[in-house]
Amino acid sequence: MIDLHAHILPGLDDGPKHLDEALEMCRIAVRDGVTTIVATPHAGNGTYDNKKEKILSAVQQLVAHLEESKIPLRILAGSDAYIRQDLCTLVEDGSITTVNDSHRYVMVEFPKHVITPQWMDWLFEARLRGIIPIFTHPERHTVIQKDISMVSRWVNQGGLVQVTAMSLTGDFGPDARKCAEELLRRHLAHVIASDAHSRHQRPPVLSKAFFAASNVVGSSYAYKLVKEFPEAIIAGENIIDVPEPVFNKRGFFRRICSTFTS
Repeated sequence: MIDLHAHILPGLDDGPKHLDEALEMCRIAVRDGVTTIVATPHAGNGTYDNKKEKILSAVQQLVAHLEESKIPLRILAGSDAYIRQDLCTLVEDGSITTVNDSHRYVMVEFPKHVITPQWMDWLFEARLRGIIPIFTHPERHTVIQKDISMVSRWVNQGGLVQVTAMSLTGDFGPDARKCAEELLRRHLAHVIASDAHSRHQRPPVLSKAFFAASNVVGSSYAYKLVKEFPEAIIAGENIIDVPEPVFNKRGFFRRICSTFTS
């Protein structure tokens, strides 16, 4: 399995504070069947301002320690970028680290309590500039839990979606679990990732979520979410065999109405 979103680099954000904890998190991931982790420290959120050079250096250091400790885990660079109007420019000038530093896919997180319609304009601009946003853990956002049709608009416009493993296992509460399952059922989720921050409370574990997702959409599609799609994203390739988003009747009529009123 491939974990596309994990706060695994020590001392960079609210993930592990020390190297020993980061190495233990890596051991946990290997025992769980994870072969690759994309290290995604917070970037540009006003609290953590992790530039590419800092992240690449931290990845190199962790890789060296993994080799020394004989922990068979591949670590790649990325970031968990806070959405802002100039994010595309920051990606292009190298300030924000994309997934595997490929300059194509970027993990994007929203503010905790607000999602404004203007971000659709930003998504349109990103796609014009060849950037594909992967929106992180929308199922944990109270606005999305109340109106999941917002995610369908992102996907229709070319964005991708990552759900958190612990949401699918119920560790973030029933509302997040229900929303995550609905995103899977409607084919509005493309990646399951751990969003790990620690070895105990939020570990880099995917297997439990894989089985939970298998109960919702079947093991074949669940496997795509933890292996095939993340693998393509890391390579900077297009995701293939993605089913068309499934909409309920209410969502369909909303789209029709917006077509005639836009």
